[in-house]
Formats: sequence, structure tokens, C-alpha cells
Amino acid sequence: MQRCVLGGAATALRAFRATPRISARMVRYDAFADRHIGPSRLEKQQMLDFLGFTTLDELTNTNVPNQIKLEREMDLPKPIDEYSMLRELKKISEMNKIYRSYIGMGYYDTIVPAVILRNITQNIGWISQYTPYQAEISQGRLESLLNFQTMVADLTGLPSTNASLLDESTAVAEAIALAARATRRHKALLDPYLHPQNIDVAKTRSGLLGITLGELSFESFNIDKDVAAVVVQYPDTEGRIRNLEKLIAKAHENGLRRTVVSEFPDTGSILLRSDGSNTAEISWRSWSRYRCWISAEDTTPTSLRFGVPLGYGGPHAGFMAVKKDAKNTLGRMMPGRIIGVSRGANGEKAFRLALQTREQHIRRDKATSNICTAQALLANMSAMYAVYHGPKRLLEIARAIHKSTAFLESELHKAGHSTAHKDYFDTLKVTVKDLAAFKQRAEEKHMNFRYFADGSVGVSLDEATKPSDLLDLLYVFNGTTKLTEVRADEVADIVPETASPLIGNSEHARTSVFLEHPIFNTYHSEAMLVRYIKRLENKDVSLVHSMIPLGSCTMKLNASAELIPITWDSFNGLHPFAPVSQAAGFQKLFNDVEKWLCEITGYDNFSLQPNSGANGEYTGLLTIRKYLNNLGQQQRNAERFKDELAAIMVTYPSTHGVFESSIRDVIDKVHEHGGQVYLDGANMNAQVGLCRPGDYGSDVSHLNLHKTFCIPHGGGGPGIGPIGVKKHLAPFLPGHPVIPVDGRTDGAVAGAPWGSASILPITWAYIRMMGHAGLKKASQVAILNANYMARRLEGAYRIVYKDEQGLVAHEFILDCKPFKKSAGVEVVDIAKRLMDYGFHSPTMSWPVHDCLMIEPTESEDKGEMDRLVDALLAIREEIAMIERGELDKQKNPLKVRNPLECVNVTRFPFQMAPHTLAKVASNDWDLPYSRELAALPKPWCHHKTWPTTGRIDDQYGDKNLVCTCPPMEAYQ
Repeated sequence: MQRCVLGGAATALRAFRATPRISARMVRYDAFADRHIGPSRLEKQQMLDFLGFTTLDELTNTNVPNQIKLEREMDLPKPIDEYSMLRELKKISEMNKIYRSYIGMGYYDTIVPAVILRNITQNIGWISQYTPYQAEISQGRLESLLNFQTMVADLTGLPSTNASLLDESTAVAEAIALAARATRRHKALLDPYLHPQNIDVAKTRSGLLGITLGELSFESFNIDKDVAAVVVQYPDTEGRIRNLEKLIAKAHENGLRRTVVSEFPDTGSILLRSDGSNTAEISWRSWSRYRCWISAEDTTPTSLRFGVPLGYGGPHAGFMAVKKDAKNTLGRMMPGRIIGVSRGANGEKAFRLALQTREQHIRRDKATSNICTAQALLANMSAMYAVYHGPKRLLEIARAIHKSTAFLESELHKAGHSTAHKDYFDTLKVTVKDLAAFKQRAEEKHMNFRYFADGSVGVSLDEATKPSDLLDLLYVFNGTTKLTEVRADEVADIVPETASPLIGNSEHARTSVFLEHPIFNTYHSEAMLVRYIKRLENKDVSLVHSMIPLGSCTMKLNASAELIPITWDSFNGLHPFAPVSQAAGFQKLFNDVEKWLCEITGYDNFSLQPNSGANGEYTGLLTIRKYLNNLGQQQRNAERFKDELAAIMVTYPSTHGVFESSIRDVIDKVHEHGGQVYLDGANMNAQVGLCRPGDYGSDVSHLNLHKTFCIPHGGGGPGIGPIGVKKHLAPFLPGHPVIPVDGRTDGAVAGAPWGSASILPITWAYIRMMGHAGLKKASQVAILNANYMARRLEGAYRIVYKDEQGLVAHEFILDCKPFKKSAGVEVVDIAKRLMDYGFHSPTMSWPVHDCLMIEPTESEDKGEMDRLVDALLAIREEIAMIERGELDKQKNPLKVRNPLECVNVTRFPFQMAPHTLAKVASNDWDLPYSRELAALPKPWCHHKTWPTTGRIDDQYGDKNLVCTCPPMEAYQ
């Protein structure tokens, strides 16, 4: 029998080998769309039957208005499988030429520790979550971001910090805006020795805010009563370290209390005096380079790149740090996410997003911050870099960079070259004898430098500079070198600790200690760091554990194959200001993505520069403003109509989750009166392959590539918000002062010409593997899933908005307002109770107060959606039991009230959902419902991720604002 079976198998194998072509069945097996889309064919049909439709086309033909339907296939490449995509993209990446970069200008190479790359950057458990709105199931990321804030506070000497901004250049603009708000003045003075991209982004933003910018050397600043801020780079763009004490004293003498000082994101801060010791009040910077002010007992400026690669310009995490007075006035006005320490229901330390009343989703037009403008993943990488290396190793890295720079300067002087500045950290401005010969040798050695207009050469060293690189540098500068070998210990010998060029022997030396908290002095072996990272990861709910049904956030699959290319050196190793000829791979990638997005949206041109959705919105409206100004129609504004109408901004499908049938009429009416139409592309996941904004009249949109096109949310960044425009707006898209974009040299909205370029391969891969049919089906299944869930829930909850056919688009809103009156249950109680069922809450109280907005996405299978629906139905039944008196209105699984505890300042007065393992397993269970009902109400809850803290006291955290690491006992 065995021989017979084997013989039959051999015959079948020979027949298979003889088959001249691969069957369609096998190709189908490898189709990426089938892996990306969650429901099986059977599940899709079951949901269609439940809704009363036969096919997906019938559903979407009913749902999408006839006047905007796309009646043809999109002209996109035929889809390919994952393995073919990786081969094709690898070839594209290899078109890039990776030269050794010494350009500097805010971008410096780093050595990314493999333990961080593997366990954070490539880990879905760290990169798939959204902003940590639900703090009780986000304690891991929140702790890491608090580490980031502690690191920034220590290095800058400024105690109030945020948990990242988009990049260095946008942080400069935000700092100027903060100073203007704080002083109610509308003038800022910019030192010309800022990086050019920082100046340009500041000009772009400040002009819109009515802030006048003056540009002159800070020694010549005329600080009067109208000046809100002075902006100085430290070290400056030429690498020079200047004494800022006289400037700051002069500013304070003239009543200016909001001085802005820029530090480069680098290791220089380790050796240089911190901003706090310089008595600056606001500091900004990006951690792509990390000039952290870390100088302990050694005092030499060095550039610490905190574990984030060049990436052709991004993403990188910027930040802001400010001084703290008795009321923490600046801290409470500061933009960006702020992580604060509060207390949980049982008095335990807990972390949360602090001061959310500053945010746009709450204060709307009066907001001073937008929670979307952050780079959480990059901030977490940088925080772990500091945790892994600790202050001693960081100091060693800083010293090595600075001593290598001092060694290079010494050898250049011996060869007859001159350098411009005597005080520096990692950057020299060198006058060379024969610039043409220098450039020829630089090309020979595959090295890039900065070339100044006066013929000088800029050279910036970094953590990745090896002794052998110093030999090559000497060859490029001198044409020859007397040295045949340079070892690291020889560099130290040639430049001893007592050498006069070293920062440690100058007035700029840092004298304060930094990173003393045990968090930065414990996890220095790989085993210990891996366990720490995993311990934090296990505290958070991510897409690894369950669906995250946040409405308007599109929490879809981040496929493994899409993420692989972003770690390749051929994408990560390019400096954003390298000659474009060296970035042929990136240029093809950009051209492909722009062409495909134009085809998907119906627009004529795209700008990839905006590095978040919020920045994309801003850029789109700015483009309209430039266009109208060019027509001489500056009088147009959005507050009047007819001749003064400037633009209308709409979301489609609407923010209420409906395909509004009147969209075309609204757009036509605006155009009839000369206005422009901005269509928010946040909900593009319901439109791809079904309709195109450019076809039904929109003039400009931004897209959220971190929503519709699969870039991970990263726990709150990175994101990309490119804008598409019709051809009449194309000349007014952002340019760049260093690397022109389509000939445009100003109006930059981000530090790098193409924004967060290194994560664009994710979007390229997604579109390349899905093709027209896959992308269209993704939109259709997203709509199917939302309607299936809404139909299942509508008997228990009121669906706030539906269209004329009783359908929703890709998301829907549940009305929770009645429960407050009938049972004393608020929408936040439902959100927290869902954690007991193992789920992250839907979007809460936005866009409608006291409601939940749910968006399932196409990646969720029917079983997962059924579990979430069952959880919501079970919670509705718990509310009904309260309404019927079967559960105590004061003590129930959603909310436990005990007014007597309000006087106890050590405990949160209300013991509410969620229920922690510690609470359920404790001996003092005194609640009138079972532990099982509290924590294991459904069978799948046995496998859930438990919340690690009880309900967090938001008011206590805001009143007692603490934004740095608490004592170590709090972690034990």
C-alpha cells in the first residue's frame, strides 16, 4: 500500500512538472488581496445576505451616489504577489547610490541598535496602535514616551516637554507661534545661521499667523517691545558654538521672556551647556541627529544620533521644551502631545495624555495643539536608544564624535587648510585650496559634503564615522595623506583630553548631570532591554490582540511584506540633501506613487512633502490661499459668501459616515461663486475604485497614507499627508530651499523635500500588490463590514446617521446619550467597559458628543466583528439591567460610585471599569456583582490583554501635572 501511494505521488509530481503553465488556482492562492481582506468568500456572502444584497457591486451601487460613480477600471499596474513585489522594489532601491554623508544641516547618520530595530521598529505590537487615547490599555507606550520626555528635559535643562513634533523645522515654527501666543506680540527675529529649511518653514507658517519675521545676525538684534521671540540655532548651521548669554540677557532686559533657542538634534548636547543653564525659555529640535545636551563631567560637544536613520529626510521626531513657572504657563500652552503622570482607581501611578483640552478635537478653532502632529514611533526608538546606552555610553559616543572632528581639524590645519570657527562640536567649515579637485576626489570616494556659496566646504561627522573614514576624508581634502592607518585609540592620543579645541575645556562645557533616573541606568544588556521592551508591549492592546474600531482612523492591516523594505539601507541610508542624481530609486518611487495616487483620486499633481494628515490639511488650504493671492483675490475668505467666498472644506463620505447624495451640487455651487473646494481625504478608504474626488469637482485633497494606504499609525505617528490638486493649483504646491521640488524653492511645510520619504515604500507596496480589483474590493468590503455591524447593533443602539437607503458608508455612529439619563452611564463608561471584553474603544464623543464612532476596515473578518458586536450588545444589556433595577445604579460593572470616598485624596473617588487582574484577584472584593461578570464576561475574555491600571483620574493628572519619570518605586 505504501509503495502504491508513493508511486502515485511520483506520477502526479511528473505530471505537475510537465504542465506547461501555472494554473490560475495557484496564482489565486498567492494573491495579496486575499490576505489583506479579512472576510472569506463565505463570510462576505453571509453578510451580504444579512443585509439583503446579492453582491458587493449591488451594495456599493446602492450606496454610492450615481452622479459620482467611477464607471471604469483604474489604470494601475496588474497586481503581483508579495515575493515579486519585494524583488521589484529591491531593484528600485538599488538604483539609489549610498554615499557617505558629511552634509549635516540637521541630518546625521546613526547606528540603530539591532535590538531596537527588531523589537520596536519591526514589531506590530509597537507600531500598529493609534494615539493612546485609552490610557488604561496603553501604559507601555505611555511609559516609553514619558522616558522620551524625561530624556529631553534632562538634556535641555527645561522641565516641561512634549512627546514629539513632526520634525525640527516644524518645531521651529511651532516655537515661534507659542512665543507669540504667550507674549501677544507678533514679531520674531531669526538668526541667518539657522538651517535654511528651518527658516523657510518658519516663513511659511508665520506669515499665515500674522507674525513678522526679521532676519539678521543675533549680535545685531534690535529687541524692542514688539518682539515675541529670537530664534538661534545652537550650534549654528555652520557648526559654530556661540555664547548666547549676552543675547538672552539683552532679551530679558527688554521684557522678552519667551526666548527661543534651537539646538540641533545631536549628541552635542551631551557635552554642551543645556538650554536651561543658558536661561532660554523655549527649546526646539529634531531627534534625527539628537544633539542632546548631555555633558556630565566631560565637556565636549558631540552629535548623538538617537537611533533614527537618515531615511532620505524622515520620519524623525521633533520636540519642544519650555521653562516652568508656578503656573506652568508655557507648558500648558505648548503644542504637541504631553504625557503626564496621574493615578488609577486604586491609587496606583498611571500615565495618560495630559492637558487634552488644548487639542483641536476638543477646542476646535480655539485649540493650541493638534494631537495628530507627532512622531510617537520615532520618539519611542529614541527613548529606547537612551535607555539602552545610558548616560555613560552616550557620553562616550559624543566624545568620540567630537574628538574625531578635532583630529580632522588638526590634520587639515597641518595641510594648510583653514577652518572658519574655533568652537565647534561635529561640524567644520573649511576653505579648500582647489574646490574642483576636491569635488573630483569626493566623487571618487563616494562622499557627499555641504558646499557653501562662498566656496567653503562643510563637513559634519557622526556616530557612524570610523577611523578609516578619517583617512578617506584627509585624502579628499589633501589629495594624499601621510597617515596609512588610524585607530580609534590613536585619535584619542592625538587629541588628548587637555587639548584646547575640545569643548570640555571651553566656556561652553556642560557641568550638569543628566539621565540619572534608574530607567536610563539599568537596561544595558540586550537581554534586559528585550525584556523591558516586551514588558511594555504586553501592557498595550494593538492589532496583534484585537480589532481597533476607531472611527475616522482606518486601523487596517499593516502587512509584513509592506514593512520589510523600510529597513533596507538602500532606502534608509540617503541624506535628504544628497544630489538628486544619487536618489534615482527614490525618484522612481515618488513618480510611481504620485502617478498612482493621481489615478486613484482624479487629481493632476501630488506633493508628498506634508508629513502628517494635519500638515496635509494645512498645506492644501495654503495652496488655495497662494492661488487666490496670485489672482489678486486676497479679499476672499471663508466667512462670507458670493464674491468673498474663498473655499469650502468638506469630508467625504461625511464625518457622520454617510455618502451624501448632494455632494456634487454643493461643489458646483461653490465653483459657481468662484470658490475652491477642499475635500478632506481622511475617508478615502470608502472611495478607492468607486469614485474619485477630482472627477466630482474637488480642487484639492490630502490623503492619509497611514490610513487608506497602510502605513502603520506607530502609536501616534509617523504618518504622511500628501496633497493632490487639479492642475491650476499645481504651481502653488510646496517647494524647498535646498533641493527644489519641480523647480519650486520656497513654501516648504516640512524639513525635507519629500517629507517622510523612507516609509513611502509601504504605500508603493500596497498599491502594487492590490491593483485595481484589490483596491476596489477593499473599499467595498470596508463598506460591507460597517453596514453589517451597524445592522446587528441597530436594535440595541440608535444609529445616528444613515442615508436614504438606510445604509452607512465605511463607518457609523452609535448614540449613547440616552443612557446617562436612564442608567447614569456615560459614553466614557462604555469605552472603559469594552476593555473588560478585550477591546479598544471606538472613537469617543467625536464628531458627535456622547456617541461612539466605529470603523471596522476591510481587514477584519466576520468572527472578530461579531465578537465586538457581542461585547457592545452585552454592555447594552448591562445598561438595561441597571434601567430595570437588576443591577445597582450606584454599583455596577460600568461604574461604581461612592461619594464618601471623594474626601480621600489618595484614591480615585469612583471605582469604575475597567477591572484589573490585581483587583479581580484581590481578597477585598466587595462589589455586588461577580468577579466573572467584571472581568470574564465572554468566553474569549480568557485570552484578552488585561488593563494594567484601573480607571485613570484625568482631573488629578491635569491639576498636578508631572511630565517626567516618577521615582522607581512607582514601577514596582
